[in-house]
Amino acid sequence: MSPQDERKKSATDKLRAYHEEETIARGYDLQYVRRLWPYLRPHTSYVVLSLITLGVLTAIGLIRPLVMGDVVTQAARQNGDLLFRDGVALAGLLLATQVLTFVQMYTMQLAGARAMAALRTDIFGFMQRLSLRYFDHTPIGRLVTRATNDVDAIGEIFATGVINALGDLVALIGIVVMMLALDWRMSLIAFATIPVVALLVNMTRHRSRKAYRDIRVKTARLNAFLNEQVSGIAIVQAFNREESMGREFGEINEAYREANKRAIFYEAVLDAAIEMVGTLCIASVLYWAGLERLMLSLGDGHVSFALVVTFTQYIKQFFEPISMLAQRYTLLQSGLSGAERIFELLDEKEIESPHAQPIAAPSHVPADEAIAFEDVSFEYKANAPVLSNVSFSAERGEHIAIVGATGAGKSTVASLLLRLYDASSGSIRVLGKDVRAYELSELRRLFSVVPQDVFLFRGSVASNVAMSHRVVDAARVAWALERVGAIDMVLRREGGLNAPVDERGSNFSAGERQLLAFARALYKDAPLLLLDEATASIDSDTEAKLQNALEALIEKRTAIVIAHRLSTIQAADRIIVFHKGRLVESGTHQQLLEQGGVYARLYKLQFAQKHVEEATAQESL
Repeated sequence: MSPQDERKKSATDKLRAYHEEETIARGYDLQYVRRLWPYLRPHTSYVVLSLITLGVLTAIGLIRPLVMGDVVTQAARQNGDLLFRDGVALAGLLLATQVLTFVQMYTMQLAGARAMAALRTDIFGFMQRLSLRYFDHTPIGRLVTRATNDVDAIGEIFATGVINALGDLVALIGIVVMMLALDWRMSLIAFATIPVVALLVNMTRHRSRKAYRDIRVKTARLNAFLNEQVSGIAIVQAFNREESMGREFGEINEAYREANKRAIFYEAVLDAAIEMVGTLCIASVLYWAGLERLMLSLGDGHVSFALVVTFTQYIKQFFEPISMLAQRYTLLQSGLSGAERIFELLDEKEIESPHAQPIAAPSHVPADEAIAFEDVSFEYKANAPVLSNVSFSAERGEHIAIVGATGAGKSTVASLLLRLYDASSGSIRVLGKDVRAYELSELRRLFSVVPQDVFLFRGSVASNVAMSHRVVDAARVAWALERVGAIDMVLRREGGLNAPVDERGSNFSAGERQLLAFARALYKDAPLLLLDEATASIDSDTEAKLQNALEALIEKRTAIVIAHRLSTIQAADRIIVFHKGRLVESGTHQQLLEQGGVYARLYKLQFAQKHVEEATAQESL
């Protein structure tokens, strides 16, 4: 197999795996329509007005061929007065059609836009309730696709007038009645083509739905890949992977293009086939009418020229709604395939329960207990434990440090305290109460958190520091920034406290973002403090500047400091040491050094490395 074939096979395997991952429990179309109705119900008045207008438009459409036939009759008779009357009537009908079409489309699209806005809001709110476990295995780009492309696909049902299919059906019935009333024999010629059209629609229906479903899947894959590549562009460039990533994007893009090509092919085949059948039908009617005219000249016919004009107009109108129904059907398939994916997301069971659970209070809890883990075990994946039978407690106002090698389970402790995840077994208490017995919002209000990977949102410095409150208190923001030694850094920027923050805080250095995270925690002023590798991105000078602020922050609060740099936690009241998911040591800095265990080895390793770095720096000077 050539390298090119291997790359294609690899890309195909990836897309197949992604498609399998995107498998959706497909329901009936009516099921999705019923689930969309609650979003449209508040705007029923617009829908009713649109449907009434649609009914009037249908009636006008049925009248127009009769006026056209009368125009031909009066022209043949050279009756100027009646011909002028028919001309005015025809102009009035056309003008009314344009005005009513505007009203009908505007009201329907307005109802659709408002319904889709409500649906998009629900999707966003639902995403915020999803548990972190769901995000652990779901590409972000796929979720973005659900809230954008898939909702837009449903919105096209309203924007392109798919609801007008009801009017098309009524128009078809009215046209059939009028054609039968005019001439039943010519009507039978026109109606003979209906089975052909029905066969064409049935042949393309399933293929078209599958094609649009594939488009939705490939769109999600494309968005997920783009999101990953843009987020990691620095790594791509640093490792010269632009060409390789470009090839992979080309393969994904080609798959997306092929899915669109299939959908376009089926739509074009159906549209062209209906147009061909309609043309053949008119030709057949004209041929038969020609024979009738010949019979008329021989004294045995009954078809007038005006009747032929009127009838051909009805035939055109007969196939227009059929053609529009076919086009709208393909758009409906696209919209319903988007609805499949949206409701598959909204049916996701991995959501956080914001409500308190009926957990019985323990028989005896010490009055000064702030945090307690009792025989807690946890695993992100089955049979891969991260914490095993962990038990420890912290008193109110106590400063606890948690240390250990990478992957020992330190940060998992913070996630369990905040109930970002629930423990697999055991119990966790905060201020004497099981974490599951709290409302989620109530529990998380008790904590100020400084994470290792600081995330800043687009906005201003003040809005990021004060994100725990709806209203920004500028004086409090300035106080928090001053306490962490960041006020000068902020005031040097144009705008001061209102200095802009770009997406993800990209216009701030890693250390500056960390300082803003400290200020954010100070601003919140919660009784419990969680510092998760909070000084990992801060240099030694900045770290020294933060020590006084940290001491003030920790004072009168219970603090859990998760640290990799042991120099930052030597003054802790108690140090807890984790090793391979288990709590193996506990004590003060000096006690642990004297034990000569895991902590002592970590300490010696870190400070031996620090001495080497300092010696190297001295030699370079």
